[in-house]
Parts: sequence; structure tokens; C-alpha cells
Amino acid sequence: MPAERTTPTPRVMGRLRLASQGLLGSGFTTVSDAVRWMTAMQAQDLGSALWAIGQRVPGTVASDIRAALDAGTVVRSWPMRGTLHLVAPEDLRWILGITSDRLMNSLAARHRELGITPDDISHCRDIAFKTTEVLKAGGAPGATREQLFQAFEEAGQLTKAQRGIHLLGSLCQRAWLVQGPMAGTNGKVGVQQLFVPFDEWIPESRELGREEGIAELLFRYFQSHGPATIKDFSWWSQVPLTEARKALNEVHGRLFELQFGGISYWLSPETAEMLDDGVPGSRSFLALPGFDEFLLGYQDRDLVLAPEHAEWVVPGKNGVFKRIMVSGGEVVGTWARTVSGKTIGVVPEPFTGHLGPAAERSFQAQGRAYLKFMAG
Repeated sequence: MPAERTTPTPRVMGRLRLASQGLLGSGFTTVSDAVRWMTAMQAQDLGSALWAIGQRVPGTVASDIRAALDAGTVVRSWPMRGTLHLVAPEDLRWILGITSDRLMNSLAARHRELGITPDDISHCRDIAFKTTEVLKAGGAPGATREQLFQAFEEAGQLTKAQRGIHLLGSLCQRAWLVQGPMAGTNGKVGVQQLFVPFDEWIPESRELGREEGIAELLFRYFQSHGPATIKDFSWWSQVPLTEARKALNEVHGRLFELQFGGISYWLSPETAEMLDDGVPGSRSFLALPGFDEFLLGYQDRDLVLAPEHAEWVVPGKNGVFKRIMVSGGEVVGTWARTVSGKTIGVVPEPFTGHLGPAAERSFQAQGRAYLKFMAG
């Protein structure tokens, strides 16, 4: 007798997302596999990005992800929404080809206020190339932001009042610079990345035209983030809805459409099969980082986070996402690091004010895993 098909509920939809993102089951084998599958992972806070991968690649420690950044098997840049993400190196150029012009157009008024012209950006490109070449001759693998700002200033390009960061961001948007290896000194772990010429750090890139690229981006988003809506994808990628719908028409045959609450959600057929076999993870408990794609990767987050608790996660709607606890596909609270002298710990902050005994044990196990991961 065939198993009864699972009826979608918000918690079931959340668990399907956990499965799509590699947060249930065996996860991924390598750091680069996880990043490539996710296509782009929010990474403006590097510590959070490290643990986001750690939760998806069992057995890794923080230094493994830093090593991937040093080796260039994973890169960190601004492919969409003007926000840092981790991406596979071969994907960065074609994604920028889709998203960069729209972002640069949105910044045009700000650039006028800062007195930034296309000629200024080209001038800074030449300065940056020369600076990194000189540093490379001296044994440095790249330039820090401060070194580039100093070189800009010496060439007459002001960097104060955010002018410098906008110039640097423009060079990365145009695929002239990219963040490369970590900037470690005197044996200490680096807290920032060096900037290097894009073509030197990523010598081989995939070449996709705009329509083909949007179709690929959309398919991979639903594969790794589904169930999600077309509006979720448009927000996540900043691809206009008109183009997103056209791309969906091209690839919908490779996806599964799930109706929930009168809305079409899209996901991979492999993930959809779980509805027939029984969606796993009903007793799963995860301590995810702030800014994790499980919550941040969607325009509408109400499926997994009750609206009345949203301010617990993003206090004052300031754009800073706290670490979250996820039980059975639902966000049930936040958690925090504690520091007492040289001792680092973790503490749960459940929405209800307390965790049950089983959830408390699961959180403590997750906390130990997190501390071990970050120390490695």
C-alpha cells in the first residue's frame, strides 16, 4: 500500500527548504560543493558565513572555509543586492553580467553626490592594477582596502565620505577586482580579504548570455532554495519579475509546482518526492548563523518565522539578522555567543522563554559543535 502523501503545512514547507539547502540528511562533501549548490550564500558577516557552510558540510572546521577562500575554490564578492555572498569562482562573472548594471544604475544618484564619474572608475581600475602588481612583486598576494585607498588618494581620487568604498565596489561590480586570499599577518588568522585582479584570481569563467543566465540562476535557486515563489527569486536575485517569469516558462518542466495557500511554490522533483515518502526532520533542531539563507534567502519569510517574532530576529528592522534556532522547520528563537574572560559559550533565546528538555539537549549539542567548528 503506497504511503499517504504528506499534506503541506508551514513546518513541512520549512523542512523541505532545509532539505533543499543541505541542512537535513548527509549534507555536502566539500566546501566548494556546498557553495556551488547554493549558487550564492549571504556572507557580509564572515563568521556567520563560515558556520553556514559548516552546518551544510559535516566534519569541516572554520579553517577549511578560510583555506577555500585562500585557494580561490570559493570566492566572496557582491554578485547581487549590493551584498557580499560566497559563490563558486566560475559563476561570478556571468552572475555579475545579469545583476551589475541594475545595481550600478540604482547607485547613479549617489555617485553624482560623491562626484564619481565613469572616468574616475576607470582611473581607479588602472591605479588598482598597478598597486597590486607592485605588491605582488614584493611578495604580497594582493592589496588591502587601506592600501588601495592610499593609492587612490595619492592619485587624486578622494576616498572619504564613502567615496572610496563606492569606487572599490564599482571595480568589483565590473569584474576588474575581486576579493582573494585572507589577509593574515604574523601568524594570526586574517579578518579581511585582499583585493586582486579578477582575471588573475579567476582565470576561467563560464560564459552565459543574459536570458540563458537568468534561466540558469532561476533553476538553481529553486533547486537549492525550494519551495519558493517567483517573487522570492526576483527579490533574491534582483532580476525583474518580467524576465523571471519568462525564464520560469523555459525551465518549469524541470521543476515541481506545489500549491500552498493559493500560491505556486517551485522546487526540485527530488525534494518534492519527500512529500510521498515522508518529509524528514520533524524532530530536527539546528542552531543556524545570522543571515543564513534558510531565512534570508526569501522575500516572504512568514512560512518559517511567525510575523509576531520577526523583530526578535531583526530588532528594529535594522537589517541585522540574529542567529536563529530552527526546530522541525520553524524558527523558534535566537541564540547568542557569550564571552567570559577566555571562555566562549552559547545561550538559547527561545521566543517562548524556555526550551523543552529534548530541545535543550539538542541546542547544547549544536552549541558544542559550533564552538568546536569555530576553534578549528
